[in-house]
Amino acid sequence: MKEIEIVFQNKDFLVLNKPAGLLVHGAPYFKEKQPTLVEWLVKNFPQVKKVGDDPIWRPGIVHRLDKETSGALLVCLHQESFDYFKNLFAQRQVKKTYLAVVRGQLKNKAGVINLPLGIKKGTTKRTIFSSKMTKEAITEYKVLKEFKKGEEWFSLLEIMPLTGRTHQIRVHLNFLNHPVVGDKIYGGKKNALLASRLMLHAFSLEFSDWRNQRYKIEAPLPDDFSSFLGFDFDK
Repeated sequence: MKEIEIVFQNKDFLVLNKPAGLLVHGAPYFKEKQPTLVEWLVKNFPQVKKVGDDPIWRPGIVHRLDKETSGALLVCLHQESFDYFKNLFAQRQVKKTYLAVVRGQLKNKAGVINLPLGIKKGTTKRTIFSSKMTKEAITEYKVLKEFKKGEEWFSLLEIMPLTGRTHQIRVHLNFLNHPVVGDKIYGGKKNALLASRLMLHAFSLEFSDWRNQRYKIEAPLPDDFSSFLGFDFDK
């Protein structure tokens, strides 16, 4: 089990810094058992075993991150908290900010990608060229810094997904011909070899709780992400 850092905790919820490469939760259709964040969660916070819509597989889990994505993940510690945050995410009242390293230099240094996503026929991959289960997907981005490694340019982006579709950020950036570095699914073989991990990190969550207290909780950059950047990042 990779190290899981608690970046915030109170009696209602936790925010964890999920490591890249760790699955959030399992599912009954998985052919092989894999380590999950949920295993660590129920061991350390057994009260979550009865929390959520599907507590057998996703206890306390109100949103998710891709296995290869690191960063801030909110976990609810009781049912009242779960019901509140489930509605908050559904109403798009949680501001999610990601950091991503992509290949190349973007022509437009800020913008909005508004392209619906569906499932690619015969696969579990997401695509904008599909009519199967197509859903609205909107991603805002801003270039924070451009830098060079060897002969190749890279860009560090701030990403604000306004919707929460599976692989949304990765598909949208690949559509711009600037795939996330290390993306094995959407970026091609050469891109996958550029880094030891997917260079996508859920940096912060911002929201108000039911007591009207405002939170902005940040998950520090992992060492492997910082190492690839090669410079100090101060958001």
